[in-house]
Amino acid sequence: MATILIVEDSQTERQVLRKMLEKGGHLVIAATDGVEGMAMAKQNNPDLILMDVVMPGQNGFQTTRQLSRDPATQHIPIIIVTTKDQETDRVWAKRQGASDYLVKPVAEQLLLPSIESLLRERAS
Repeated sequence: MATILIVEDSQTERQVLRKMLEKGGHLVIAATDGVEGMAMAKQNNPDLILMDVVMPGQNGFQTTRQLSRDPATQHIPIIIVTTKDQETDRVWAKRQGASDYLVKPVAEQLLLPSIESLLRERAS
């Protein structure tokens, strides 16, 4: 069981992701924006982060960049989960430090294997 931080401003989307993750046996914590996500990542040291892009204030790209460059959090894999489906967004996400990129609505059969793969990489 891994601890996964969801950074997502939509309550509905947070609940959908939470159900998938809990069904997969994971412990879920959640933040409603990038600033709160940064604080929770530092405080809770999750095993993985699911990051929305379009959020009020600090967006997911900015938050991913900060987390991936901070020595306290740079080891945490981040999966971008967003409605943005352009190749330029995917490339930009990787440049900011994202480990994977999934488009909403994300299918459980895509999300859970991506998480398991990244958790295995982190453990080795």
